[in-house]
Amino acid sequence: MFMLALAALFVVAGAMPAAAITQGTPDGKTHPMVGQLFFHVPDDPDPRFTTPGAWYSCTGTLIAPNVVLTAGHCTFAIGKGGTSTLPDGRGGTDVWITFEELPNLDELLAPSLSFNGDNAARYAAWSKALNGDRTWLRGTAQAHPNYDERSFYMADVGVVVLDKSLKKAKVAQLPEAGYLDRVLADKNDDKLFTPVGYGVQSMVPFYDPGGTRQWSTSKLIDLRGTHGIPAGTVAKFSNNLGKNHTGGACSGDSGGPLFKQGSFLIGAITSYGISPCIGNDGAYRIDKELDLGWIRSFVR
Repeated sequence: MFMLALAALFVVAGAMPAAAITQGTPDGKTHPMVGQLFFHVPDDPDPRFTTPGAWYSCTGTLIAPNVVLTAGHCTFAIGKGGTSTLPDGRGGTDVWITFEELPNLDELLAPSLSFNGDNAARYAAWSKALNGDRTWLRGTAQAHPNYDERSFYMADVGVVVLDKSLKKAKVAQLPEAGYLDRVLADKNDDKLFTPVGYGVQSMVPFYDPGGTRQWSTSKLIDLRGTHGIPAGTVAKFSNNLGKNHTGGACSGDSGGPLFKQGSFLIGAITSYGISPCIGNDGAYRIDKELDLGWIRSFVR
């Protein structure tokens, strides 16, 4: 029996076990527009604390000097100054991103256990540290208007609008409407894509959190829907040790791009995987006119 798993990474030890794509290659400066998101959800429980408040990690891509594209479940219910944004769940400001290949969270943030169960003190200390570090940029999170946690895969896209504009930064390209349909139909296209992210590198036979931005090679398999999810929203990509498509995405890679191989064109974003991050990956299609219109509304 498979288990669908959102590809966000819950912070469970120390600052965080940040990471790498499965079977990945260290990115270096190949995809400088891809960054690691770190955010606080005040309504979610953390087993080490008696009061709610949890921290998560995702991946995002700069598509404009001040706009980061990511998954809807990486932008929903994020806090605003430590307070809840529910029931709407949008407009949270407790979200930061770094474009460093090797994030410094383990050095920057005091371990969770050092707060002796005081979750409010952890939020105060961690948010202050992130705000004071030049490599981390704060922003405002917006999940797609149709995003619903109960059926996240139907509109799993979101953006983070940065407080500071990175005017000289490289940015990724958005696809044209129907792009993936054309790729899949083209018999001369190799259908290879490059997932990039900061997620876990391996869950079996050993857990390997990695520690840098990495990339691998996946193949677009189909667009018919998968694991009970209807067609039109999800794209299925390989996550295996194939000869010409090796690796895939895992926890922490949510929201990360799947670039058409050899380009900075985003075909889809990582949404979920099959535990323990083998077999196939589910990516959310952003090549739909309505979604593209919503995303572009943030690009000025």
